[in-house]
Amino acid sequence: MNLTRILSIVLFVISLALAYYLYNSISSTIEFRDRITSTERQIIDKLSVIREAEKAFLEANGRYTSNFDSLINFIENATLPITVKTETIIPLSYGVDSVQVTIDTIGYISAKDKIFRKTITVNAPDDGTFLGFSKNVGDYVVKGTKSYRMKRDNTERIDEYSFLDKGTISSLASISNGDRVRKGQNLITFWDYQLNPDVDIKSLATVPGTDKSFDIFVDQIDRSGIKVWVIEVKDPAPINPERKESNESKNKKPLRFGSRTDVTTAGNWE
Repeated sequence: MNLTRILSIVLFVISLALAYYLYNSISSTIEFRDRITSTERQIIDKLSVIREAEKAFLEANGRYTSNFDSLINFIENATLPITVKTETIIPLSYGVDSVQVTIDTIGYISAKDKIFRKTITVNAPDDGTFLGFSKNVGDYVVKGTKSYRMKRDNTERIDEYSFLDKGTISSLASISNGDRVRKGQNLITFWDYQLNPDVDIKSLATVPGTDKSFDIFVDQIDRSGIKVWVIEVKDPAPINPERKESNESKNKKPLRFGSRTDVTTAGNWE
């Protein structure tokens, strides 16, 4: 075997090795990026649940909690009132309308449902005559489908209204065709998930992909002489190198919501 042939074989083997190295390096990088994306999605899902749970806890107890056991117990066992706001327009003698706002408690909901679900209400846009619902309780509706019909006062036109969101109908007002309705009167209530329902509540404190717990800070601060609650919850050990606290560029911060100094629950992924 001459020298040229030997060199050709050696160069071919080296080329194969380099090609494999480059392929493996690119493949590993893609897999790592995919793992970062997947893990961060799970972290955001948990932070979103923690945030909504803390807001509900504040509403029920007048404070946030820094104890995950208390928060988990609240999610799994607490009940909260369901309220409906009704606005009544009262014409005044000097040509200006007055708005009377009434908030009624129409029932109770589990904390878990309040946290994971959003409730949407459909109210009458004006005074008029109700002419029937287009859907039933339990129906799943999508945006744009018909919801109800009514005839407003001072017009002969019959209007047919559509849903502006999607969800499952939980209740319809107790009214019949031909009944009078007033502006702002609640006609339909429906709900849809606003958070990932597959998040494991019992492991809520644990950062996905690690055995660490989320850092949680709760305190009261003074704002113009008024004591207000603040909260910050963050991932203490980001899987993404660009999010680490030691990253000098500071282009990205660890995933978190809230602030230790401001009254906010905004998340830095939004």
